[in-house]
Amino acid sequence: MSNASQSPLPPLPASDRPEVAARLRDALLEASFTADGLLELLGAPAYAALARSETVPALRATRGDTPLEVLVRLFLLQQPVPHARVADVLPVEACLESGWLARTGADEISATVDVRPYGGPGGEDWFIVSDLGCAVGGAGGIGRRDEGVVLGVGGASTTLAGITVRTPVAAALDLGTGSGIQALHAARHATRVTATDLNPRALHITALTLALSGAPAADLREGSLFEPVRADETYDLIVSNPPFVISPGGRLTYRDGGMGGDDLCRTLVQEAGERLNEGGFAQFLANWQHVEGEDWQDRLRSWVPRGCDAWIVQREVQDVNQYAELWLRDAGDHREDAAEYQARYDAWLDEFEARKVKAVGFGWITLRRTGAAVPSLTVEEWPHPVEQPLGDTIRDHFDRLDHLREHDDAALLEGHFRLADEVVQEQVGLPGAEDPEHLVLRQNRGMRRATRVDTVGAGFAGVCDGTMSAGRILDAIAQLLGEDPVVLRDRTPAQIRLLVEQGFLVPVR
Repeated sequence: MSNASQSPLPPLPASDRPEVAARLRDALLEASFTADGLLELLGAPAYAALARSETVPALRATRGDTPLEVLVRLFLLQQPVPHARVADVLPVEACLESGWLARTGADEISATVDVRPYGGPGGEDWFIVSDLGCAVGGAGGIGRRDEGVVLGVGGASTTLAGITVRTPVAAALDLGTGSGIQALHAARHATRVTATDLNPRALHITALTLALSGAPAADLREGSLFEPVRADETYDLIVSNPPFVISPGGRLTYRDGGMGGDDLCRTLVQEAGERLNEGGFAQFLANWQHVEGEDWQDRLRSWVPRGCDAWIVQREVQDVNQYAELWLRDAGDHREDAAEYQARYDAWLDEFEARKVKAVGFGWITLRRTGAAVPSLTVEEWPHPVEQPLGDTIRDHFDRLDHLREHDDAALLEGHFRLADEVVQEQVGLPGAEDPEHLVLRQNRGMRRATRVDTVGAGFAGVCDGTMSAGRILDAIAQLLGEDPVVLRDRTPAQIRLLVEQGFLVPVR
């Protein structure tokens, strides 16, 4: 099946009728068409199945005639519903006139878009609008492959929302807004939100998402990357879940960057620096190439713009075969003619071979504009489980870096620290051994890191409660161990810096 064989994308509801969106929102809330309401109606297994684009369990759970069951069949399952039943629940004539609903037959009504309840971080009842059959994005969740199709919320969307620093800001930019989920989150803590997208249909759907969720309207602009942003405009927060897929050509707008290799992600990161206000954050999801004969960390370091701290975390690596298969399945190519599937697969591998790419990494990139003479640059691999949301963890990471930059070793030893919350010590060694082979500090929150420490480091961390200076603690440990306190003070600051940088110790100001 080629794109040409797809039927045209249907018209969207009017985005300039906020009064209809408000009435529709009121009706949805009245019927408990919310994340909590769906979970109660469907049960956890059927609710989870919806997130995988599996509708059979939800169809079985909505065979009744309550208002909530009617709305689930209409907006989530895209089933035609008798006009009389819809009229009992929604302002049907206004929704028909504005385009939220359409007449399917003489006495049946269908939805024109997918409307999916989404619980905001503060308990808000939000609604994410997307094209029919496209509410769940990625790895087979796409119902059609039109160039302009707009997806709903997928794992990448929620990951970016979870890692974003949520401090009050004057101006935020959602670059490549899609269905508007990042703009919706930003509206909670930004005075002004600008949302851009190359796809005008995405901007239209973002307006619908914001209106139906009761959020302020955003400044919507059409264009690629930073093109819609004026030269004199800067922001306190920039977020983007860009079309980062590295593919041979830009077949699908919602995922394929259309530039060679990982050039789109590189360009996005490099151009973000000059768009940030001092102290502002830019946060992206990205793919990057692992090129034969090149250190992937060096590749990413070269992307970081001047005047920015950076924290780049590689969460996953796939070989080129796995990567090609993932995105061929995403587009439904595996369901086509076997020869065509093989040809597409070959095209992906030809592209990677030409660029000497052996694998593709996925992860998070966070920039912070800084006035520091020597910016901090951390590029690491962390494929282990983390605890979302991580916005506060990421903000605190950069705050701790500032503290370390501002304090030399002497000042560090004069400072006070406390052990971070929910850090535990583990002793690792053979069963029955008198002494452990090594000591490990482990976080049970945030990044959930683990790091080896020596006896001094473990003892130091255990005593840190903010009341004594680091130097006095080391002097006490030296006396206890019978060591020279001057030598201990000289060799321990490096370990303290590592524990602070990784979040095991928190400076007490």
